[in-house]
Amino acid sequence: MSAGKNPIGPMNGVLIVDKPVDWTSHDVCQFIRKKFSIAKVGHAGILDSTATGVLVVLLGLYTKLSDRFLNEAKEYEGVMELGAKTSTHDAAGEILKTSSWAHVDEAAVRSVMKSFKGEREQLPPMASAVKLGGVRLYKLARQGKEIDRPTKAVNIYDLIISRIELPLIEFYCRVSKGTYVRTLANDIGEVLGTHAFLKVLRRMASGGFKIENSVTIEFLKSLKTTEELKPYLRHLPHTESVAAAQALTRE
Repeated sequence: MSAGKNPIGPMNGVLIVDKPVDWTSHDVCQFIRKKFSIAKVGHAGILDSTATGVLVVLLGLYTKLSDRFLNEAKEYEGVMELGAKTSTHDAAGEILKTSSWAHVDEAAVRSVMKSFKGEREQLPPMASAVKLGGVRLYKLARQGKEIDRPTKAVNIYDLIISRIELPLIEFYCRVSKGTYVRTLANDIGEVLGTHAFLKVLRRMASGGFKIENSVTIEFLKSLKTTEELKPYLRHLPHTESVAAAQALTRE
């Protein structure tokens, strides 16, 4: 994605933000909207509040092009911990069950994680933004409800162990759109004959947007004017951007 002239307009484009922990994706968009007085700010793919890393933020008319970015594969670095199951499948949830992981060794971890590569069906967690009957699952989860929900097809393109120091397992993964890495951790724990939850998650890339091209919230806070933000906006290649501008103009 180029950083050249944008035919859609000067304050329309993509901003890659390194989202901090405890900020929701909505928090980031709201901050940018107010800080830089940009009416339309959205994102291309929610990142959980407990996670950090690449959040693709869309500014101005680019918010109408979200489908262009949503289907991209995502890359993560994470840490899962064996021995406990949580209500959200990550460290933010309530511990529902604990179990021994003493029978698990490094060979078992490597074998099981290797088996998770490829296409598979994943059951979305109740604490998720998936809609069923027009209602977000997380809203039902807050009421203590759990309902039947369909699985969805996901693809684990890569799942690589970085370090094993039981009960902790550090890993890298590249996954398809809509894959819940926290549920991946939960499911791996079950196959290992114990429980597991996602302790740490950092998104390293979303499609062609990499963490090394991101800006932090602290850096954005340091900018004094909207004009100072412009050099950090990225745009579609010129021909694609022209086509998008023409399509948006016709709406």
